[in-house]
Amino acid sequence: MTDPIADMLIRIKNAGAVKKETVAVPFSKVKNEIAKVLKQSGFILDFEKRGRLVSSRKLELKLKYLPSSFAAISDVVRISKPGRRIYLKHHEIFTKNGRLKIISTSRGIMSDVEARKLKLGGEVLCEIS
Repeated sequence: MTDPIADMLIRIKNAGAVKKETVAVPFSKVKNEIAKVLKQSGFILDFEKRGRLVSSRKLELKLKYLPSSFAAISDVVRISKPGRRIYLKHHEIFTKNGRLKIISTSRGIMSDVEARKLKLGGEVLCEIS
């Protein structure tokens, strides 16, 4: 697999489309940090690391649904890809209404609001709405 982050995001989007309660993705530290940002921003309810062996570790995400029974995550756009990395300076980061950009900075993975507040730029991983 060439892009595990895109795989995680699409699994979440697809699970929401068929109204699943949870979705499991292979564990990595980066995916764990992305899940933290999604939980802080209110796009998922909770997440948990499962499994002891390295080969069988999973990250289980509990999806959030709106009162109208639509998934909180309706669209996912992978911005920075393995073939083309996209970087933004802190003053170039703008948020659209209801959208979340996840940015990998020198201080870790965080939301666009946090990065702008801390005046940190970095690689824009994805945009979620």
